[in-house]
Amino acid sequence: MMNILIEVPTWLGDAVMTTPAIENILLAHPEAKLTLFGSFVSTQALQMHPLVERVVEDTSKKKGCRVVNLFFLARSLGSFDIAFSFRKTLTSAFFLKGVKAKEKYQYRRISKKIQHQTQHYNHFVQQVLKTHFSTNELTLFVEKKSFTHPTLGINPGATYGSAKRWDPLRFATVASVLSQQYDIIIFGGLSEVDTAADIETELQAKAVTNYLNLAGKTTIPELLAHIAGLDFFITNDSGPMHVAAAYQIPSVTIFGPTKHSETSQWMNPRSRIVRDTIDCAPCMKRVCPLKTDECMQNIHVDHVLSAVEAIQAEGKNTQE
Repeated sequence: MMNILIEVPTWLGDAVMTTPAIENILLAHPEAKLTLFGSFVSTQALQMHPLVERVVEDTSKKKGCRVVNLFFLARSLGSFDIAFSFRKTLTSAFFLKGVKAKEKYQYRRISKKIQHQTQHYNHFVQQVLKTHFSTNELTLFVEKKSFTHPTLGINPGATYGSAKRWDPLRFATVASVLSQQYDIIIFGGLSEVDTAADIETELQAKAVTNYLNLAGKTTIPELLAHIAGLDFFITNDSGPMHVAAAYQIPSVTIFGPTKHSETSQWMNPRSRIVRDTIDCAPCMKRVCPLKTDECMQNIHVDHVLSAVEAIQAEGKNTQE
């Protein structure tokens, strides 16, 4: 049996985008057992993989000197045949130095071509393992939740920054229109509870009753299970967007300041991007430097509803 350590990216979406590369590591080493190391969110999302033997949360930031903490965490993990880090930070380089492993590899971009981040992660693995496996679908192992009625999820948050967030009241309007076809679930983390409450208030004002506000109320596995069971998903560019891609949920994603060519839904044929082609986008800023949020403000309710209708029409044509 081969013991492999994998340090996963900090953010949920990035962690999900490593899954094709992780599967290809396991294709190269099918007898392996995995230890995952990383943030609470990312390790919670990936821990259900059947070959994951141990999960260790990175607690190095909680108190004291992070560098010292990382060293002792690395030493406490035991010995490995191979260690991979999918993070390119200096702290991860230091972490790998402390890990006891025969082979150690830290992520770096191999290709200078504009490619999806999922491909960049896989090319890193291809180079170090000298394999030629394709970058396949995203893979998660949380069992999906079953809903009684067709269900639409809306995700108005985005942890990266305010520039990525579409107007919550526009989300509410879209949800109100589609509530005639779907039950509605509002998703969000603890930092997005207020935004979700604003949407809930707007839905109540529009006499929409078939909704559930789950913002700040789910564990990471519960979040994944709920998204996996949806019939449709409307979201900002965010971690939950990649979860929806992993489960092939019909989705519309609203993009503003980020690069859709690198971080859109990977290999989800029933997904659409809604974005404005303003000259300053994508700027990759967390907060709009012009203080106008124009790239998001130029996206209107009708743009999103049209994308929803296009996906629905495709689904009907496929069934026929």
